[in-house]
Amino acid sequence: MIDDLRRLSVREWSLAGLAFCALMMAVALGLEHLVGLEPCPLCIFQRVAVLAAAAVFLVAAIHDPEGRAGAVTYGLLSLVAVGGGIAVAGRHLWLQSLPADEVPSCGPGLDYMMEILPLQQVLAQVLSGSGECAEIDFLLLGISLPGWTLAGFLVLALVPLGLLLAANRPRRGYHWQG
Repeated sequence: MIDDLRRLSVREWSLAGLAFCALMMAVALGLEHLVGLEPCPLCIFQRVAVLAAAAVFLVAAIHDPEGRAGAVTYGLLSLVAVGGGIAVAGRHLWLQSLPADEVPSCGPGLDYMMEILPLQQVLAQVLSGSGECAEIDFLLLGISLPGWTLAGFLVLALVPLGLLLAANRPRRGYHWQG
């Protein structure tokens, strides 16, 4: 099975990742626009991580490099985007697990912060937490949305790992002795 996965091209891995990113965004936008759940700042950052990974997968699928360097480059870039999403979703889950008396107070909205603060300060303030991010508005099978998003990012992490695996496939003209 590993040999079968190793044979997949950068394009094939990238298209799979791009499709999964599209699914994650469709769910997020459906919950927002059809169910009426407003995303908190950490939810928005998780969406940014999905879009960043999707952008890397799109470029990788279009480029479809033959050599190891391309597969490694796209694998590492997408792993950074997915890893960022994992970190933000994990932080979001941690905030939701806090007792009510330890939840940070709600700060200004993300739009307002983006208008008046430098990006670095916005990132620091959002990641330090906000009371609105600690609210649990929706559960599916007893798991909150950040929990499902974390699971989605963990599944999505298989694609960058697959790209790195593809980078280690034998070059043409050589026979793999595995």
